[in-house]
Amino acid sequence: MKKILLLCCTLFVYSLNSFAQMDTIYSNNQKIACNVKEVTEEGVKFSHPNEDLVNSVYKNSVQKIVFKSGRVQVFTEASSFKAVTDVREFDNVTVTAVESEVKGLYKIGDVSSKAKGTTGFSNQERVKDRAYRKLKIQAAMMGANIVYLTNQRTEGNKAGGYFQAGSTAETNLTGVSYSNVVPSLADFKKLVNGRTDFASINEYRLGGSSSDYSLKELAKNFFIANIRNDNGIITIEGELEGLTDFNQFRLVGVSTDHFNIFYRDKSTVYNISVKF
Repeated sequence: MKKILLLCCTLFVYSLNSFAQMDTIYSNNQKIACNVKEVTEEGVKFSHPNEDLVNSVYKNSVQKIVFKSGRVQVFTEASSFKAVTDVREFDNVTVTAVESEVKGLYKIGDVSSKAKGTTGFSNQERVKDRAYRKLKIQAAMMGANIVYLTNQRTEGNKAGGYFQAGSTAETNLTGVSYSNVVPSLADFKKLVNGRTDFASINEYRLGGSSSDYSLKELAKNFFIANIRNDNGIITIEGELEGLTDFNQFRLVGVSTDHFNIFYRDKSTVYNISVKF
């Protein structure tokens, strides 16, 4: 018995020493014990223990590196993104036209918005601000906190003529939404704890022609049939009472007392809060 205990203690101490002799990369969703080879402008190159193959991870997804020497290097790229835990925090969404700022992040989905002035004297900057606000709301509803803007078209007021009608100021935006953090499948399953029936409590809705989101209370049952991981994005196969055309929903947020699901119906997007 003493020999077994001594062997276990020896293996434990050996594993601790081995771990201490490696560098540790702390990314947004995991901890990687490795040998860091190089820190470049875009990312970190490393090798797994007892391997020669060099892997890389973008700086945007790295929070810090704890080197085996004890030195700690913190990366401001990952910490510069603000958290979006609720649709009402849409102002925390970052909009960028620099593609390198979204490398290494989780791709959530396409977003677009349009705003148009009501009269020929509409302020062009205010119209553009409305379009950006709507773009951020849509991203927040999808569980994203950064948008890579791929196209912006802005036109000012145009006076009409004898043969041509005038037009008001207009802004059209298209982009791709990303997030530096996504819900953990293991944590979500732990909170679900094998249950299949839940009650939805709130519905956020943003129509294609709407200028703002709407919020209303719900009292509908939500049933979970299956949960799967699609490259880091969690999809729930289930049923929302009264909704017959959809049976797949994206998990976009998790807290201790509720979770949020997202789905899109043509040009209208929905974010539903469901109570644990």
